[in-house]
Amino acid sequence: MEKSHSARKRTAFIVGLGLIGGSIARAIRTAHEDAAIIGYDVRSGARQRALSLGVIDRCADSVESGAREADFIVLAAPVGAVIETIDRLAAVELKKDVLITDTGSAKRLITAKARTVLGDRFVFIGGHPMAGSHKSGVAASRADLFENAFYFLTPDRHTGPETIERLKEWLKGTRARFLTIDADTHDRIVGVLSHFPHLIAAALVHELKDFPDHGLNISRFAAGGFRDITRIASSDPSLWQDIVYHNRDVLIDCFTSWGERMERIQELLKQGDAEGIKRFFLEAKMFRDQFPVKQKGTIPSANDLYLDIPDRPGEIARVTAAIAEGNVSLTNIQVIEWREDVWGVLRLSFPSAEARDRADALLKKKGYATYIND
Repeated sequence: MEKSHSARKRTAFIVGLGLIGGSIARAIRTAHEDAAIIGYDVRSGARQRALSLGVIDRCADSVESGAREADFIVLAAPVGAVIETIDRLAAVELKKDVLITDTGSAKRLITAKARTVLGDRFVFIGGHPMAGSHKSGVAASRADLFENAFYFLTPDRHTGPETIERLKEWLKGTRARFLTIDADTHDRIVGVLSHFPHLIAAALVHELKDFPDHGLNISRFAAGGFRDITRIASSDPSLWQDIVYHNRDVLIDCFTSWGERMERIQELLKQGDAEGIKRFFLEAKMFRDQFPVKQKGTIPSANDLYLDIPDRPGEIARVTAAIAEGNVSLTNIQVIEWREDVWGVLRLSFPSAEARDRADALLKKKGYATYIND
């Protein structure tokens, strides 16, 4: 059956040409060189950039015009926009065997909408690749962005296994680890692993913002652990408003559990229970230490390397020259003035864990003391 699909020129249509949509388009290209890739984005600049970079073969004038030609449609947009686009697709005469998926971070509302408005006319399988980057936009897209990352698929109970395999075949260029689960389970998992931590990180930043600084400008001391814990609070506010809004009932449950946990540790502090406080940290450490080290998860890794360097002129230039000699790209350099729980005085950021590890090896050969804070 798959041979019949491959025998003719197939067309993929990507709606949303940002980091995720662009990376999926590139991944499709690596595995299906003969497929035509059409793209659409509400931002004309994103459309033209994707075209000039060769991410897509041509731009569609609208969602409707691109969808009519497509054998495969990817809705790579925020949850609210995906829901609106599904309504638009329902009014279009699509190919009977078209396969539709999305990349939204909350799946229940999307899959329910698809089932309601698309019904049995067209096949929709929800999807969510669990990888991202500190960069955004189609210019940052990469075919290997999802390599070895978990990629959730959330078909409804009417979807047959052969259709799921057809979706995986389209997406095989991602080289992701596909995991099929129901939408409810998905939303609970990403709620506790991704959505809730973003809320907590933002709340911690608000706590610092509202803390009386006694004229010390204490935010300048937040270069150590506080910066690492709250890194994700720098994520796109519009994107995260959309995500948490569409998974808010799961997050409300998380807050209930979180409140009970905070009350327990507060009580330990009030009682002066030193052993209980130590047990609180010990149990967290033991569980956290079991996490896989080199595996893509729900929150993009920082890919930071810390470095002890002597305080002498030209030392930073020597560090960057050593990295450049190994043909490794840097994305950011920061001198850390306040060191709380990191060993280095220089923070080097890289586009991937692989690049960071190569730089680590290069710098160690030069005699530098390095530290990875995973």
